[in-house]
Parts: sequence; structure tokens; C-alpha cells
Amino acid sequence: MDPLNCDELGTRGVNAALRTLPEGSTAHVVHPRGRHNLAVGLPAPLTLTIAGNAGYFIGALGGTKDGGGPDIVVNGFVGWSVGENLMGGSIRVMGSASQSAGSSARGGHIFIEGDASLRAGISLKGGTLAIAGNAGAMSGFMAQAGTILIGGNAGHGLGDSLYEAVIYVAGSIASLGADAVVQEMTDDDVLAVKRLVEESGFDHIDPQKVTRVASARQLYHFPTHNHGSY
Repeated sequence: MDPLNCDELGTRGVNAALRTLPEGSTAHVVHPRGRHNLAVGLPAPLTLTIAGNAGYFIGALGGTKDGGGPDIVVNGFVGWSVGENLMGGSIRVMGSASQSAGSSARGGHIFIEGDASLRAGISLKGGTLAIAGNAGAMSGFMAQAGTILIGGNAGHGLGDSLYEAVIYVAGSIASLGADAVVQEMTDDDVLAVKRLVEESGFDHIDPQKVTRVASARQLYHFPTHNHGSY
């Protein structure tokens, strides 16, 4: 099909056209010029390329609960919350990502070829976020399930209030957040990282030399105090 031109169709027109495509289609979006909300809410498995920098919420709410969905490649940078609440499919950003990449993603895979800013993977609920470069402060904040792989360095407060998600870091960690601890890598961890490296193509990461960060589970229960009868 002909490329979908954002200058001519606008964001709503592009998204409407994408939703009419049958499964297995290939589409190209041109002249995104940093527009927000492109390719939002696409359930069907299709291949989509966005030719240039894009704005907020790219590919958000995509896929279905069984893990299927579109495969999106952004040939540029993206703004806040790429892949927010992603259910399935994949998003690959060929540049860097602004804040909250992969926020609340429940499934699917998000690959960032560059760096990710603050709060990457915030409230992750089951998806996979792989970052080739560095991740900003408070990444993995309140991540409940899923996996985060950071191929560079991690900023301050990594994994603050972490639940059952696991974070792997190839570089240095500026500081850990509340209730986040470094744990020994197991054979299963090495295998999981190896698979992620293969899927992402981030072959600068050595699965044998990453740091595993998980929850100490001290925030799961809060002490109560008996103040007598009222």
C-alpha cells in the first residue's frame, strides 16, 4: 500500500487507516514530525514502520491479551511513554526514548536502541523492556511483573518499590531505590538474558556479566500497632 502521510491525513486519519488493515499487512507512516499518539490501540498483527521522530504514547495500548499484536519500528526518537499499556507485539525505537518508556506494559516487547530517560519501565506489569544504552533515574519504579534489561548504566533509585519484576543491568548502578536489592544470578537468569540479547540484537551485553536487581519484599507487609479500643 502507499505510505500513510501524516501531513495529509493527520494523526487520526493515519490511525483510522491502520485499523482497517487486515492481519499480516505492511504499512509505512511518513512525515511523523514528532506527532503524538501514532499507532495507538492496534490489536492486529501487522508490520509498521514510522519514518522519523515521533512523540508521546507511540504504539500505546497495542496488542491483545494473548500476546499478539503489531510489530512497530520507529526510525528515530520518541517522546514520553512509548508502548504504554502494551499488551502484545513489539515496538523497536531506533533512537532514544524520553520518560516512562514501557509504562504499565502488560505484555509484548519494547526495544530501545539508544538511551531511555527517567522512569523507564514504571509500573511494568508483565511486558519486556530492553534498552541498549543508559536508563535514567527511578527506572523500574513500582514495576510489578516482567523484565527490564539495561545495556548501559542505570541512574539513581533503580527499582524503587519494586515488586516481582526483575531488572538486569550490564553497566553501573548509581543507586538502588527502596526495597531493591542486588541478587546472585542463577543459570535461569543467564539464560533469560541470553534470550533477550538474541531477541533485541543488543550483542554488546554479556549475559554472564550483568547485575540482577529484584525486590527484597520488605514493603509487602506493613507493621500494625495496637492502639487499644476505640
